[in-house]
Amino acid sequence: MAYDINELLITNEETDSRIQDGIEKNRKGDFSLKTPFAPGEKVHVKLKNHKFRFGCNMFMLDEIPDDKHKNELYKEKLAALFNMATVPFYWDATEPEEGHTRYGKDSEKIYRRPPAGLCVEFCEKHGIEPREHALCYDHFFPGWLRGKSDDVVKAHLEKRMQEITKRYAEKIPTIEVTNEMFWQDGWVTDFYLAPDFMEWCYKKAAEYFPNNELCINEWCAIWEARACAYDAYYMMIENLLMKGCRIDAIGAQYHMFHRAEKYFDSTRLYYNLPHLFKTLDNYARFQKPIEITEVTVPAFTEDGADEMSQADVLERLYSLWFSHKNVSQIVYWNLADGYAAFTTPGNMTEGENYYRGGLLRFDMSEKPAYRRLYHLIKEVWATDEECAVGADGEVSFRGFYGEYEVTAGGKTYKVNFDTDGKKVIL
Repeated sequence: MAYDINELLITNEETDSRIQDGIEKNRKGDFSLKTPFAPGEKVHVKLKNHKFRFGCNMFMLDEIPDDKHKNELYKEKLAALFNMATVPFYWDATEPEEGHTRYGKDSEKIYRRPPAGLCVEFCEKHGIEPREHALCYDHFFPGWLRGKSDDVVKAHLEKRMQEITKRYAEKIPTIEVTNEMFWQDGWVTDFYLAPDFMEWCYKKAAEYFPNNELCINEWCAIWEARACAYDAYYMMIENLLMKGCRIDAIGAQYHMFHRAEKYFDSTRLYYNLPHLFKTLDNYARFQKPIEITEVTVPAFTEDGADEMSQADVLERLYSLWFSHKNVSQIVYWNLADGYAAFTTPGNMTEGENYYRGGLLRFDMSEKPAYRRLYHLIKEVWATDEECAVGADGEVSFRGFYGEYEVTAGGKTYKVNFDTDGKKVIL
């Protein structure tokens, strides 16, 4: 069901201008290098890794049975594009039986739940920042906790925090504390509904993860609200902050799980770019990083026009989010079609597979969406320049914030330019 991006997306000249100006203003800086080289000598500066985090979940890491080739393609495409990956810490998979945990990389298989040890090892090998998802997420509490008292659940949850901080606090910067509190199905424990559930979770998380970024995360309805201080999610955050909870970052999902026959009518606010800016501006008043944590834009079919529409939409959305001063991460959700939640591999009629929202096809071939994001992140939002040393021995240039490779005088240096006006001495 191909859709015309000019009809689907609502925008205007002011919004389009804000996107371009925002990328230039918020994602780039003026940098200088003090070198020992003679005036006129050439220095090559190349961005190797964005400061901004572009991510994807890694739920299918070595998860495709009896197909080594597809597993290797999955890993290759993941590492080639992203500098962040979401690691599954669903409690029913990290501790499926009381006392039996699955953190080690050689743990038994559970579909779409590769063990954290395997994921973190892959991230370390490829220079990817792992992201934890999610610490206190009741919808995936283990079944053996069902019916237990609040005190028992708290004791087990605190033990879980102890285990995770001991293993991963120094390896995973962002800890997603709560997720989808407005999702009203699947409650396992009464404690989830207790007045102190969120306050207790955040204050305990602050104890066990004092040096990590604590993120709150929520379902997509954030974009459907009025974008004001009385929106439910806004008031939830404000309430927790007033209670003394530490929330370092605000997460917002963006799953376009709307059926094809109703897609245009169901997505009016989601694809209203001025409204998306208004929503981001509203939450920016907390003066905290905003993380776009779970993105799905459907193609619905393998038809070329549908896949191209998916790519067109993603280009505009990523450009808008990347341009906003407070946004620090964009995490796409399922990398490949056919391996999404709530159905079996390859069944494209059920569950989240129905939407074909991956960046790769089921055979791991690249869709236009993957190639478009690669073009943006690696080629458009990139710095690759040859500069001449000035009379004062300095090289000045403007580029995207991040980690650079500087080549001069037959040597290569690694330099981090993370703030505007930064000067580095080689």
